Amino acid sequence: MLVLNATYEPINVCTVRRAAVLLLKAKAEVVEHGSWELRSENTSMARPVVIRLVTYVRVPRDTHQRKITRRAVFARDGWECQYCGARSQLTVDHVIPRSKGGGSTWENIVAACAPCNRRKGDQLPKQANMHPKRAPRVPHPQVFIHVASPHIPGAWKPWLPEAGVAEAA
Repeated sequence: MLVLNATYEPINVCTVRRAAVLLLKAKAEVVEHGSWELRSENTSMARPVVIRLVTYVRVPRDTHQRKITRRAVFARDGWECQYCGARSQLTVDHVIPRSKGGGSTWENIVAACAPCNRRKGDQLPKQANMHPKRAPRVPHPQVFIHVASPHIPGAWKPWLPEAGVAEAA
């Protein structure tokens, strides 16, 4: 389930169970619902797909401090190699190799397919004549929604900013 803040800003992804608890405690409301119902012994409710919190929750924007994971790099780079565009055998590559002084930062790591990563090896982009399609950067906070759910349901798309959708599509 996609969770929206009170301002309709997407902030998280949660399970159906967590969404149902938030709805039953009146901490959230259904914005989009599925075609089938959730049932218990005493009640039933439409299956939530997108919920909105009733009160505003402050979300820290410390993306630059978030842990760099392979899935987050892949989501930021659209699940494709930044050198050739391949979508299989993805690995991560340090644009400036660590042996040449490059760090493990958002601005130095890109998604690369295994063949491109081997071809580039321990060389600088200029030496290998391999430059990323897009300069690596700190990801938009919405990328982490794509990390939590690589497949984005159609009902979520109106609620996700275009930048977030484009980065992970």
